[in-house]
Amino acid sequence: MTASTANLKITWEKLPDDFILDEEPVENIDQPLLAAALREILEIAGLIVTGILVAPNMGICATLNGKLVIKAPDWFYARNVQPLSSQEIRRSYTPNLEGEVPAIVMEFLSASPNDEYSSKQTYPPGKWYFYEQILRVPVYALFEPAAGVLEVYHLDSSGKYEVQPPDAFGRYWISGVGLFLGVWQGTKAERTGYWLRWWDESGEMLLWGVEMVERERQEIEIVQHRAEQERERADRLAAQLRAAGIEPEA
Repeated sequence: MTASTANLKITWEKLPDDFILDEEPVENIDQPLLAAALREILEIAGLIVTGILVAPNMGICATLNGKLVIKAPDWFYARNVQPLSSQEIRRSYTPNLEGEVPAIVMEFLSASPNDEYSSKQTYPPGKWYFYEQILRVPVYALFEPAAGVLEVYHLDSSGKYEVQPPDAFGRYWISGVGLFLGVWQGTKAERTGYWLRWWDESGEMLLWGVEMVERERQEIEIVQHRAEQERERADRLAAQLRAAGIEPEA
């Protein structure tokens, strides 16, 4: 499939099977933890179904003037993705060929110099330019975990990213996912700090697995406590009846 942006010829071609992908290590342990936590919530909520692709650090491909460009966002979500055969392992994703353009791409910022804000147009293009002008991803999110700062940009009618203001609760509606995205502070596993989380349309925060287990435990404890209170009340009533010379019914 082919499209054009000014003098740029864009084609959507699958990554060759013999293409060797760069295997650069992530910059810190926060990145895989943040990515996994975002996916876990969606998976537990039953929102990752057939045709949904959620991936961290997977290359998204486009061919510009005959040259392959691969950018691997820290996290992305795409819909209507064609399934692979049982013999294939997904190594990359080519929008408009294998499925829709991602509804959202995310980058987790670090202290080191980065390419996330780069609008460089010459080959290889910067990430900002690639997501905005080549892929035309509707939502681009940039998250700085250390400070808990989330920036969300929406592709406007002119085809440029415009900063999206949060709602009254500091969250952002991501229409392509059907959920609110926001920042939450707390502890999960071995990490304490700022996290990205999902909220549904009613404002209910979607839970991680460990939180669901804890909620169920608390609910069981409440039921057990109420049952114990009822037993104690019944015992007190029976004692009062016996004191009055009345034998309570079994």
